[in-house]
Amino acid sequence: MKQQATLNLPLEQIAPDQRVSIPTSDIASIRYLFHEMDRQFLEHQPAAYYYAVKRAMDIFISMVFIVFVMSWLTPLLAILIKLSSKGPVFFIQKRTGLRGKEFMCYKFRTMYVNDEADMRQVSINDDRITRIGKLLRVTHLDETAQFINVLRGEMSIVGPRPHMVYHTNTYSELIPYYHLRLEVKPGMTGMAQVKDYVGEINEERELRKRIQWDVYYLKNRSNLLDIKILFSTFTKIISKIFNPFHEVPQYRQ
Repeated sequence: MKQQATLNLPLEQIAPDQRVSIPTSDIASIRYLFHEMDRQFLEHQPAAYYYAVKRAMDIFISMVFIVFVMSWLTPLLAILIKLSSKGPVFFIQKRTGLRGKEFMCYKFRTMYVNDEADMRQVSINDDRITRIGKLLRVTHLDETAQFINVLRGEMSIVGPRPHMVYHTNTYSELIPYYHLRLEVKPGMTGMAQVKDYVGEINEERELRKRIQWDVYYLKNRSNLLDIKILFSTFTKIISKIFNPFHEVPQYRQ
């Protein structure tokens, strides 16, 4: 059921020489409204200890995983990936990070090397995906390489998923408040993912729902919320592995 959303903007006393003219056209008015939303969201700040605790969690979890899991998992996956197709073990793609800064995002390669990787979304039954790639995507093992990005400080374990640069430019033209999600570090998992908004984006509504949850996270982020998202993500992954007949989205950007 759809619910109407309301936005209460604060009334401020503005000097005559500081008054701004509010646009009168529909599109301009909407953009002005989202500009005010942007300003209010950016004024929201989590607890003073939030960033320090979050970074400590990122470093601890990523180091533990890299030392105790990736140390043996990477050679194993490297062999399987090399046997399945020609190309590098890692797929490294430029993506949009904090405040629009671009970074190189790591994943274990799941597709045949192709010229459309930086523009075309992966879809269900995509013929670019290798056989081992399908397994890596279902189990999310392909994304474990992003612990490298977390340790380097380019990503966090929890946050909005990083989009490829091409999609960032495209989506920002469709969604006036899209750039709000760039005010926090991108994450390996986030609110949209635990709400099952994953996979190929076929409709603008699907994109808007994902951005809505990203903005929700921005407004409500806390260390406790991060822990809840981590726990929910872990249970969903376990469910996918041990319950293959459960219908869940399998393809992600």
